[in-house]
Amino acid sequence: MSKYDLYENPLPERYASREITKIFSRRTRVSTWRKLWLWLAEAEKELGLAQITDGAIEAIRSNLIVTDESFKVAEAEEKIRRHDVMAHVFALEKDAPAAAGIIHIGATSCYGMLVYVVFPNVSKASKQADDLTKVTDNADLIFMRDALALILPKLAKVIHNLSQFALQFKDLPTLGFTHYQAAQPISLGRRAAQWAQDLAMDLDDIEAAQAGLRLRGAQGTTGTQASFLEIFHGDAVKIDRLNEMLCEKAGFPACYDISTQTYSRKVDLRIANALSSFGASAIHIATDLRLSCHDKIVDEPHEATQTGSSAMAFKTNPMRCERICALARKLSNLNSNFASTYSSQWLERSLDDSAIRRMDIPEMFLLTDAILITLDNVTSGLVVYPAMIRRQMDEELPFMAMEGIIMRLVHKGVSRQEAHERIRVLSLETVREMKTEGANNTLMEKIKRDDFFKSIWADLDELLDPKKFTGRSEEIVERYFAPSGPIAGKLEKYKGYIDSTATATLHV
Repeated sequence: MSKYDLYENPLPERYASREITKIFSRRTRVSTWRKLWLWLAEAEKELGLAQITDGAIEAIRSNLIVTDESFKVAEAEEKIRRHDVMAHVFALEKDAPAAAGIIHIGATSCYGMLVYVVFPNVSKASKQADDLTKVTDNADLIFMRDALALILPKLAKVIHNLSQFALQFKDLPTLGFTHYQAAQPISLGRRAAQWAQDLAMDLDDIEAAQAGLRLRGAQGTTGTQASFLEIFHGDAVKIDRLNEMLCEKAGFPACYDISTQTYSRKVDLRIANALSSFGASAIHIATDLRLSCHDKIVDEPHEATQTGSSAMAFKTNPMRCERICALARKLSNLNSNFASTYSSQWLERSLDDSAIRRMDIPEMFLLTDAILITLDNVTSGLVVYPAMIRRQMDEELPFMAMEGIIMRLVHKGVSRQEAHERIRVLSLETVREMKTEGANNTLMEKIKRDDFFKSIWADLDELLDPKKFTGRSEEIVERYFAPSGPIAGKLEKYKGYIDSTATATLHV
């Protein structure tokens, strides 16, 4: 059977980077399990377990990277044992027979209980029950930490891109919209600053989730550490030191204070909430850009050979922003799965979290990565059309200038009520012409022909200057992105990445 006859996941195939895909690959996963077994054996030996020899530890260390042949052994073994972790324990025993007696010693699949072969006073039934927990818990925490470290600089770069764009167009007036109806103008840079601020909130949330990550460590079957009390003959200090050593080896600041057979699935939910929130931001930004593309005032980047439609050769669709919306629609809703998984865990654990987490944890990171790649590509290459922006503005600006015209007439001694009524009549006549006849906005021409407004004819060009309608937009942008402003401080730690990384290119 050809690979073309089988379903393939489009996330790793089409959208996400090779770097993040590798983090969640089978080889990385099982090789990380082997590292965890090595670290546990090293720490236990240092704490006085004589059964663990230097030769056994070296045997594991020499076989950390899982070979294709080891995978085949484990696949055959899993069909017998119906347990993936124990299948890979068996495969590692085949690769490192000198370590066969000490692999996984003192641990469940989550680092939990003793291996009864080495400590026969622990019952076989107890050992088998304990093996149903997950060494994958500590591994998953490592994968999520590493994936967060990969996506955070990418998010910072997108914020940087938007900051550069906002500063470049900080004083370019563009029509504002509420309800997608014309509203008071802002500057184009001011609009981009809003996008950057939303992403900065996401950066804060994701960094907080990253900072809160801990290792599960070696906690025992239900988190009581009872089994480790047994192997260390009641010495609780050695248990604490064991976990400190595991954290040092894995690169974590500490273990969670309390775990059951697993670390709390609340951890997954906190990370998913932060990433799903970013997904919502991505949809908002990409949708604004899609609307701008429709209005022909801003375009996402297009390649010279890019085809917009198989039938309509003139089309230049915003396919990158549409892709962002599609991927982010899934990401923004994915946290609901994690909420259900967390809330459905029974007492000290149940296994209905396993299958869904195998899919959802990698997927939320691959989605985030794919969205960031596309956002970087888009925000690095936005094309602005000032003439179209002015044309759009000219269609609506006369209506927005009417309040200023009324006030200028009042200053000339005209009754406000009379001025308001005269403008109301002319405005409604102009709107009717525009809607029924497709005419341009001729309101100002009508005013220039009406002697009622003669006292302010000389002021009309000034009253129609678009920059008079954008308020403090330019100042807001400058202050927000200033070297001493809030964004510069957030991006400082990512400066090396931002300065050295080229614009992301898309796989397809």
